[in-house]
Amino acid sequence: MGKKLRDADTLVAEEAPSSDTKRKKNKKDKKNKLQTDATSNGELAHKKRKLDGEEYKEKPTNELANGGGGAEDELTKEKKLSVVVSGKDVEEKRYAAMVKFGDAKLPDEVLECCKTFTEPSPIQSRAWPFLLDGRDFIGIAATGSGKTLAFGIPAIMHVLGKRKGKFSKKRNPLCLVMSPTRELAQQIFDVISDAGRPCNVSSVCLYGGTKKGPQIADLKAGVDFVIGTPGRLKDLMDMGVCSLSEVSFVVLDEADRMLDMGFEQEVRAILSKTSSVRQMVMFSATWPLAVHQLAQEFMDPNPVKVVVGSEDLAANHDVMQIVEVIEDRARDQRLTALLEKYHTSQKNRVLVFVLYKKEAARVENMLQKRGWKAVSIHGDKSQEARTKALSLFKEGTCPLMIATDVAARGLDIPDVEVVINYSFPLTTEDYVHRIGRTGRAGKKGVAHTFFMQENKGLAGELVNVLREAKQVVPESLLKFGTHVKKKESKLYGAHFKEISADAPKAKKITFGDSDDES
Repeated sequence: MGKKLRDADTLVAEEAPSSDTKRKKNKKDKKNKLQTDATSNGELAHKKRKLDGEEYKEKPTNELANGGGGAEDELTKEKKLSVVVSGKDVEEKRYAAMVKFGDAKLPDEVLECCKTFTEPSPIQSRAWPFLLDGRDFIGIAATGSGKTLAFGIPAIMHVLGKRKGKFSKKRNPLCLVMSPTRELAQQIFDVISDAGRPCNVSSVCLYGGTKKGPQIADLKAGVDFVIGTPGRLKDLMDMGVCSLSEVSFVVLDEADRMLDMGFEQEVRAILSKTSSVRQMVMFSATWPLAVHQLAQEFMDPNPVKVVVGSEDLAANHDVMQIVEVIEDRARDQRLTALLEKYHTSQKNRVLVFVLYKKEAARVENMLQKRGWKAVSIHGDKSQEARTKALSLFKEGTCPLMIATDVAARGLDIPDVEVVINYSFPLTTEDYVHRIGRTGRAGKKGVAHTFFMQENKGLAGELVNVLREAKQVVPESLLKFGTHVKKKESKLYGAHFKEISADAPKAKKITFGDSDDES
């Protein structure tokens, strides 16, 4: 408690080297400029570099990530990702990133679940060496990057080391995984259960919206992993049926989303009931101040931090983004026209996002009346109905699904070819996460978005996202204005940069009888 986070050393392994030396220089100059801008951008940037009265120096090197060898660089080259590894004594110990699963030298039964993969994902290759060494760990990586096995396999090894082959029937859990949503908790449970089965490692999934009886029975029978959402976890702990006193391996998955959803109080209460001697792991798509503060309080003073890609929120470049400015009354007809274009076979997976629960039900009914086979998941549906709908979508039995933002983060839905944003979300961050449901695991995807006048306040941020991903920016979107106020959001920090000075100026326009811009 009350510990301080201190990044002592930093490694930057850039994307694949180019023979074009001029491009290298430009890239380096741009990076230096961004670092200078960040440093001069006020108190928050200063705090990031000066914690607990000490400043750390960034030490770029290409040897740290691969332990001095060159083979590991192929992972970064192929995926064109930048990787930053930081943490005290990381450089001295020269942790070698994993090129193939066999490098970890784990028992065959533990690696059984990895046989279907040709090689570790970038986050897995960096996380395993540190986690298997017992280090506290912060992982910043996009959804769909293999995070569950990145922490799951080291957690299973933690259990096997603690149990030492002795598995009593009635045993308290040793590992805890918290997630923000029921669907993500169930997904993690499925992966951990499959991975742990050959090793006799058992799990239970705890979430609301369903009866407590079966969950309590599983807890009483004895488990090694508890995976759940903060609300239900806290309820069962208060009832005295879920003891976490022996938990010595804790994972917070989608930590930024967990705090965004208002679970900070429950998360803190739950963590305080785990073993005082524990290994802490936090995975997050972004690194806002609130998550940083949580790490300071509950993690070792010098955790390892691995950033795959960027801490700033950016859209997946494998997704083609199409933004269409449209009037509300035209959306239904346009949606059906797009389905006729993208979903002609009615066999490929298409995910339609809406904003509200009632809107989800209305769009689902509208499509069904027009002959489309569709399912939906939203908060007004029972957990059983949500699970069934998600299962039908994943299996391909009903590959057209309407969803609220409950499905926008973390869910690994395979082979979603198209995302359609029927309603633009409340934040640009949610937009990025929505379209991240497609273009996963190196595949290409399409995101088609409806943008209306009521969304005009987010036009500038959306333009930035499109430009960063080198996507077409429609003239109709620019008419809403392109100014973006720099924001130091409590939850997300400052993600989007100002649009350049040569961008078109905001222009006040009127749409029919609509209200004037404020």
